[in-house]
Amino acid sequence: MKRTLIAVLISLISLLVHLEAAGQGDISPSPYFSYGKGLGIISPDSLFMLNIRFRMQNRAAFLTESDSDLTIDQVEARVRRLRLRFDGFIYTPKLYYLIQLAFTRADMDFDDTGFPNVVRDAMIIYSFTENFSIGLGQTKLPGNRQRVNSSGDLQLADRSIVNSIFNIDRDFGAQFYYDNSVQQFHYVFRGSVSSGEGRNINASDRGLAYTGRVELLPFGRFTSGGDYFEGDLVREKKPKVSLGTTFSSNMNAIRTGGQLGRFLYEPRDIKTFMMDFLFKYQGWAVANEFLRRDAIDPITMNSDGDERFVYVGHGENYQTSYLFKNNYEIVGRFSRVRPYSEIQHLTPEVKQFTVGASKYIRGHRLKLQSDLTYEKNNWLLDSTQDFNRWQLRFQIEAGI
Repeated sequence: MKRTLIAVLISLISLLVHLEAAGQGDISPSPYFSYGKGLGIISPDSLFMLNIRFRMQNRAAFLTESDSDLTIDQVEARVRRLRLRFDGFIYTPKLYYLIQLAFTRADMDFDDTGFPNVVRDAMIIYSFTENFSIGLGQTKLPGNRQRVNSSGDLQLADRSIVNSIFNIDRDFGAQFYYDNSVQQFHYVFRGSVSSGEGRNINASDRGLAYTGRVELLPFGRFTSGGDYFEGDLVREKKPKVSLGTTFSSNMNAIRTGGQLGRFLYEPRDIKTFMMDFLFKYQGWAVANEFLRRDAIDPITMNSDGDERFVYVGHGENYQTSYLFKNNYEIVGRFSRVRPYSEIQHLTPEVKQFTVGASKYIRGHRLKLQSDLTYEKNNWLLDSTQDFNRWQLRFQIEAGI
């Protein structure tokens, strides 16, 4: 009897211990949270990380009838950008993902494509080493510096007209990234093979886009990645310089800007060449860009005689700024786009002279911006009357 009772007690104790252990196994520890660039969430086993960020740009802009008639011709009052970004890693920090969604009409490319193009970035990147990575998906191509910089890291309310006409934007494909240093000299290689059609375009052809970029930093890396945001917000203690060049060939492109713009009536081969220069030192920042686009027979026509064309020509952008110690900044910019002779009867040469001022409350994440632009439109073939006008913009940027 005693032996039976002892056996029953041992069985009950064993069962209770088993149930307690099983219960403990069912209770998962809370995930870890971090606050830096966004809100970070890390799983208890450290096999998954999610970082959440958002940002918005609220803008008011006014465009006059002409440089002499200051009557307001156009008013822009809108949320220019509203974006939600997710990034992190899955199973290993070497496997990185990036997702970015857009929720405003201008960000969705709606006017050119006719559908709400919400997805801006959807990229998976694997880092083989600290210096070499390969990615597959949709994101920015390695184009000109101002385009590669986030629109949330700009000194003025928006990028230049040079960028808006000649940049190669986003595309779906494979990209590789390599950077390294030889003593103080740092260099960066970027390359991609992509569809050439732009964001989320289902139509495909036999032509792909091939893009390569080289960046040379003779005085070493910029502090806190300062070569990828505008203005010397970190006030570099030593002069820093970056020289970049990009070449892109888009075969059988079906849009006026390659990856951007309205759809052409016939495909065209488009070649784009870009050069840029960046200098920062003790609050001063100087950024220059030269972009050029070429295409044979750039004008396409439908059966009704309507024309759509590839903007062949070149553009240049010069931008200088100084950041005061109280985080106020003044900026000056000159931009020019000049079409080649094949399309000069369809579009004018445009020059813009811009002065701006910004107040950085928390870097580029929270800032106030304003700028004033004088624009000159000159028809090189004298087929249409030239016109000039003023533009005034105010913007607040907020995000995490």
